[in-house]
Amino acid sequence: MTSRQHDIVFRALDSFSIETPSWGYANTGTRFGKFLQPGAAGTTEEKFADAGQVHRFTGCAPTVALHVLWDLPEGLASAALVEEMAARHGVRPGSINPNVFQDQLYRHGSLGNPDATVRRAAAAHIQESIEIARRLRSRDISLWFADGSNFPGTANIRHRRQWFLENLQAAHFRLGPEQRLLVEYKPFEPAFYHTDIADWGMALLLARGAGPRAKVLVDTGHHYQTQNIEQIVAWLLAEGMLGGFHFNDRRYADDDLTLGSIDPYQVFRIFHEILLFEWETGTRADIAYMVDQSHNLKPKIEEMIQTVATAQELYAKAALVEHEKLAAFQKRAHLIDAEECLKAAFASDVRPAVAEWRKSKGVAPDPLRAFRDSGYQARVEAERGERNRAGVTSYA
Repeated sequence: MTSRQHDIVFRALDSFSIETPSWGYANTGTRFGKFLQPGAAGTTEEKFADAGQVHRFTGCAPTVALHVLWDLPEGLASAALVEEMAARHGVRPGSINPNVFQDQLYRHGSLGNPDATVRRAAAAHIQESIEIARRLRSRDISLWFADGSNFPGTANIRHRRQWFLENLQAAHFRLGPEQRLLVEYKPFEPAFYHTDIADWGMALLLARGAGPRAKVLVDTGHHYQTQNIEQIVAWLLAEGMLGGFHFNDRRYADDDLTLGSIDPYQVFRIFHEILLFEWETGTRADIAYMVDQSHNLKPKIEEMIQTVATAQELYAKAALVEHEKLAAFQKRAHLIDAEECLKAAFASDVRPAVAEWRKSKGVAPDPLRAFRDSGYQARVEAERGERNRAGVTSYA
């Protein structure tokens, strides 16, 4: 690697951070059940402690996404305790995620529910989540909805669209001047006939209808098998509507696998589209990079460190694309040269430069090994093991 490339990697990593999710540290599972881990976090305090370890050993995961019902069980009244926990463990509260899919009243949907009483309850929870975010100085309120239907003729799709629009407008009205709504989409699951926000176009229209501080959130697992996610990213960038990501990987559908474990080239291509946009426009894309994975089998903290380290490496690779050369090749339709320009950056071994960057920040050059050597995992397994083997979980 040349000194120029080395400097490019350092500048890229200086500007890159990624948020880890509180629920990634807790015992989670599939619809078929859970596989419990002795060291899994069972309280909000433990989630912050584990997230602090990931940031300590990677140097680029300073915030933690919070789920309101799981991490702030008393709503706004829990905010002060959350602030104290975050300060103790060296991380900050990140995006705030309302939960309008878990309670029994959401059996037939939340903002799209035909029962106006349920719609009001969901809207009130989202508005309280905005207040929680304001109290915690969190900018983004991340909205995912399980709403939809399983059988033809059982729901009025147009009415549900209108209810969503009205309630998102009401939520947008409650935002502070620095806050954003991030509207996520998903083609299916748990609704299998129709999902109310099924793709990026629907999310885009609803976000635009909600107001100027609403953007689209792209979950990399929330697409059909052959969709070109980087094309969606490019269109949202062009429209000024890309607000953030939930990164994970998938082999079939919304598998929530480790980032880059199946198709690292796709993550690279996504980062490339963003960095190309920034190079062409001379502006920094205002994007929240977040992780959303289900760590059911791998050790949770280790998988999160693996994810964050992979994200750093792929972002650094994307920064090495020679944009001027690529633009010239594209203009002349030199197809092989253009593709090779991209592939050369992807093939670059950035690991030594990333390790040097970590050392320059006082972080261990090999975060996974340093975490294993720290003894933290053995300690929390000893402290939490009996409770986790009993399947006991507390959200306090």
